[in-house]
Amino acid sequence: MEFGLGSGGGGGDESARRVQVRFTTKLGPPLRVPSASLAVPSNLTRMGLSEIVNLLLKNVNDEHKVQPFDFLIVGELVRLPLEDFLLAKGISAEKVLEIEYIKAIAPRKQPNPSLHDDWVSSVDGSNPSYILTGCYDGIARLWKGGAECTHKLAGHTGAITSAVIINGKDDSKHTFHIATGSKDRSLRLWKVLLSTNFDGIDYSEQPVNVRESKILQGHTASVQSVSSDPSGDMICSGSWDGTIKLWEVKNSDADGDSVSIKKRRLISNTANQVESQLEVEGVAVTTLVGHSQSVSSVIWPEHETIYSASWDHSIRHWDVETGKDTWNMASCKMCGKVLNCLDVGGESSALIAAGGSDPVLRVWDPRKPGSLAPVFQFSSHSSWITACKWHRKSWFHLLSASYDGKVMLWDLRTAWPLAIIDSHKDKVLCADWWKDDSIISGGADSKLLVCSGVSI
Repeated sequence: MEFGLGSGGGGGDESARRVQVRFTTKLGPPLRVPSASLAVPSNLTRMGLSEIVNLLLKNVNDEHKVQPFDFLIVGELVRLPLEDFLLAKGISAEKVLEIEYIKAIAPRKQPNPSLHDDWVSSVDGSNPSYILTGCYDGIARLWKGGAECTHKLAGHTGAITSAVIINGKDDSKHTFHIATGSKDRSLRLWKVLLSTNFDGIDYSEQPVNVRESKILQGHTASVQSVSSDPSGDMICSGSWDGTIKLWEVKNSDADGDSVSIKKRRLISNTANQVESQLEVEGVAVTTLVGHSQSVSSVIWPEHETIYSASWDHSIRHWDVETGKDTWNMASCKMCGKVLNCLDVGGESSALIAAGGSDPVLRVWDPRKPGSLAPVFQFSSHSSWITACKWHRKSWFHLLSASYDGKVMLWDLRTAWPLAIIDSHKDKVLCADWWKDDSIISGGADSKLLVCSGVSI
């Protein structure tokens, strides 16, 4: 069978040579085309390839709705006309070429962003029902379904720089903790209690009680980043003072102030504001010393391991038991850039992604001996990178946010961004994944934005 297409996807030139291809996919039966080989124009772009796949699917099923696809050849995403891609990769066009197709990513933007009173500095999407935000007004907020602010967690006297949901192994499905870090040099722990039935009223897991359980003090400068260990028993914090401190969450609950939704609703229709005059203070279990400048980002992916990024241009790997950095990627200094963000993920959760004071998102593989050069570099941003996050269930996908006002979605199998989200009107300060198929972000425009439909 031969295909010739309009100029929109290439293939408009009748004299273009033909290439024999066979389309394959790991998608379910409704999106599988016949396995027979086809002759297609060699100058097709991915738009033209997508048009062919949709035509084939329409032939199999009249009810098929056209959708965009992406294409992989030898494990790499196609971002050039077919013949240019084959030439660049040294792939012969004399044999039948197997092309795998996957769903293309087309994020859907939330029509009404959630407004804050100041810059949105932190977002956490690890809970499928709620989004947690931290704001420069010193208040953390819980957003049910990403749209309704159910609680405001007030107590800090400075801007919140980091806010994380702690999903402890011992917590029931109706309980979780929150940790917030601030420019006031302190951290605060909060306990959220959910209820499906409160005095006969079904709140559908509405947080009916939020209690501040402890104030953690010890840093001598702004707290820049907070992360919890996998068990949820401890958290670590990175600070402008150049240190990393470890704190206990377990057994930290104190008789702090609490607010009931029912009581608040009797006197106000506004979102519940949880305020506390706690005097209970926690002391750091351990302090990790080694960075010479601000610790901008910390990640605690394994019980015995913490990673940190710093304005001293280094990434460090810490042994929690000994308190020592087992290796120091000081070679990050070869790019001579301050580091703002860090995350660990990808293949076997072993790849390190980081961004800083240039437009380049870099990825390292510390398993490769003898070289500390990045294995991937993505250069489509035009200003400082403020956040990077790996997808929790994918080896290939991660996102980045930047002062250029954009959030970009990346796939390690191509150097071009899969999607660019430009809904913010100012610097983007934070971003995360939510429910595995949405991207959330906050910025200097005081907005929380949700983009759904990110099929990974």
